[in-house]
Amino acid sequence: MCALLALVACTGNGNGNGANTTPGPTSTSSATPQGTEARITIKGFNFMPADLKVRPGEKITVSNFDSAPHTVTAKEGSAFDTGNIEGGQSATFTAPSKPGSYPFFCSLHPRMTATLTVG
Repeated sequence: MCALLALVACTGNGNGNGANTTPGPTSTSSATPQGTEARITIKGFNFMPADLKVRPGEKITVSNFDSAPHTVTAKEGSAFDTGNIEGGQSATFTAPSKPGSYPFFCSLHPRMTATLTVG
């Protein structure tokens, strides 16, 4: 009987609490994890993050925390353009379907720049 008790006490996942938990899947991708929303924050006349990695066709929400309006506009071509996002407002756009690096800027404040990487 003692051997049976010892065997029962040793089962589990080795974390010391006897709970049988299985770790979830891990992601090696630098893109936004599945189930989370891709976001660009505008604050202090800066885009954060400065380099956002997303999946092709992913929805991206842009939140403007400045009082001035801003845009998220692809530098080349017409890959994306949010139009004016007033201070305190948000907008959503869809990442291009073609993988690549897409530099963007604020068309109202051209010194504001960042990059969207689609992979």
